Amino acid sequence: MLISWPKGTEPSLAGGVPLPISAMERPQPYQFRCTLTFGDIYAQIIVWLLVIFVSLAAGLALMGANNPIFALVVVGMIFVLSLPFLLFAFITTLLNHIALDPAPNQEQPS
Repeated sequence: MLISWPKGTEPSLAGGVPLPISAMERPQPYQFRCTLTFGDIYAQIIVWLLVIFVSLAAGLALMGANNPIFALVVVGMIFVLSLPFLLFAFITTLLNHIALDPAPNQEQPS
């Protein structure tokens, strides 16, 4: 469908390139909605608590060894190596629960 504009009022980009009709239409608004619930991340929290307790148990078991600094290194390594996996799980779960819904049409006051 072609629209005829009065001479000299045609919409255009820089350099006089005419705009396509679809670029002149107002984009549809969307609502950002997060559908994440506590039940979605409950298992991840339980696993993280298990990792913490296993790491502390390993640290306490190694404290009785001749070199207690080794126990602190082991606990630190468990935390450092497990944290990226925990963050990845949380972020991907969050991103999977983001919804963009079309906003309801609201009449604008004139």
